[in-house]
Amino acid sequence: MTEITDKSSKLPPAVEAFLLSWGDMGGQWGVNRSIGQIHALLYLSERPMTAEEIADDLAMARSNVSNSLKELLAWNLIRRVPVRQDRRDHYEAETDVWEIAARIAARRKEREIDPAIVALRRCSSEADADPEVSPEARRRLKAMLDFTVALDRWYGQMLSLPKGKRDLLLRLGAKVASFLPGDKSSAKTKD
Repeated sequence: MTEITDKSSKLPPAVEAFLLSWGDMGGQWGVNRSIGQIHALLYLSERPMTAEEIADDLAMARSNVSNSLKELLAWNLIRRVPVRQDRRDHYEAETDVWEIAARIAARRKEREIDPAIVALRRCSSEADADPEVSPEARRRLKAMLDFTVALDRWYGQMLSLPKGKRDLLLRLGAKVASFLPGDKSSAKTKD
């Protein structure tokens, strides 16, 4: 378990609490705690940091920091930046929360949704060609495929919206349903 344990930590308590929480949430999302903590530290940092500074601030082994930085670079959540008169690598995080969410979603789509669509298309096609598969099983496979393809299409549409429209759509939430044709009473939501 990676925790910030140095009692003489120079991090303010609120920052330390965020780093620990973000690390724990990272574990829920399928990345290790160190990756989450490093991302949180770089996200809050107002200047690029070296791996050594990160290791020192988080009381982590340098090898752990190095591996975690590689993973964050692969997710495109951080980037290397040059610092004048310093040959060491410095890192900074993306700070636009929409961009962070979009990059995470893109990676998860690539790992989870895209393979699911391929598998569902194959299974649905094979089921349609197999007389031993019941009509109900074929219908359910098609429903799962249709849902997953619709989710994928919606994801692509959300990415193509300008930032201002995405922000408005997020704020509207379920209220957006009131603009759709049909029963208006089903779109009522509490603020």
